[in-house]
Amino acid sequence: MSGERALVTGGHGFVGSHLAAALLAAGWAVRVLDRPSPRRTDLGGPRPSGLELLGVGGEVELHEADLLAAEEVSAAVHGCDAVFHLAAQTIVGIASRSPRETYEVNVGGSWNVFEACREQEVGTVVFASSDKAYGSAPELPYREDFPLRGTYPYDASKAAADTIARGYALAGGLPLAVTRFANVYGGGDLNFTRLIPETARALCEGRAPQMRSDGSPKRDFLHVEDAVAAYLAIEAALRCGDAAPGEAFNAGGDAPHSVREVVEEMARAAGGEVVPSWGPGVPAGEIADQCLDSTKLRGLTGWGPRVSLPEGLARTLGWYRDHPEVLP
Repeated sequence: MSGERALVTGGHGFVGSHLAAALLAAGWAVRVLDRPSPRRTDLGGPRPSGLELLGVGGEVELHEADLLAAEEVSAAVHGCDAVFHLAAQTIVGIASRSPRETYEVNVGGSWNVFEACREQEVGTVVFASSDKAYGSAPELPYREDFPLRGTYPYDASKAAADTIARGYALAGGLPLAVTRFANVYGGGDLNFTRLIPETARALCEGRAPQMRSDGSPKRDFLHVEDAVAAYLAIEAALRCGDAAPGEAFNAGGDAPHSVREVVEEMARAAGGEVVPSWGPGVPAGEIADQCLDSTKLRGLTGWGPRVSLPEGLARTLGWYRDHPEVLP
């Protein structure tokens, strides 16, 4: 893709930085739009950017601005051939405590991105929605033709932005596809309120992981390398006309696993046993069980997850062991 420029919003973050690195490796010029990396009060310094952790911080063009600053968003979009919109307020707990901020960022900020892309006639746009947008569907696995039933603040914000995105594509002519991915995990995720980073940190520190649930909720997990491959496959399908504007695509690991299974598998990878501190039931504001049907994406592009959960968890644990400087 020599000469082509891609914008990744949320590029300081876990998935965005991995996507930026993959785009660079594929020959794209990469621009990143994100807020400045937040400070880590526990260490008294800046939190490492995912771009820095992957060693590509000096290879991207960085625009540090807020999604709600429409003019800054427009400037970042200018001159880009493709836009991957991943930036969002992604933490379910924060969404429940601060729904206004979540709606402003996830809906209003996304609106700014879509409008800038429409005005500047960007060639392809890939929007990261979420499996959470389906809400509590009457059956599993989720398929793309299911209605969006987001109820809790985070779920509802993603469902709203998802609907707006498809509206820009179907009514506004924007060449945009929507992605609804499973829980993405892997090395470099610094959100230690999430299951896998917290479990990895606890195993590295030799303590009991602090779990929000009783271990029963089931989730679909997707290694970050497979998630990035799905983003690239969807953009390519949209660019060559195999995917129609407004289409949505699921990508998951093909089978749900309980929280308890994940913790036990990581303990095995660590070579020992662990007794977590379990929470009561399913946390408020979260859906009990989720799983995605990825048949559509497989059939169109040949994509499929290549990293098994045991392999991915072992690799993830190894990454945290090799990077003790990121542990709070």
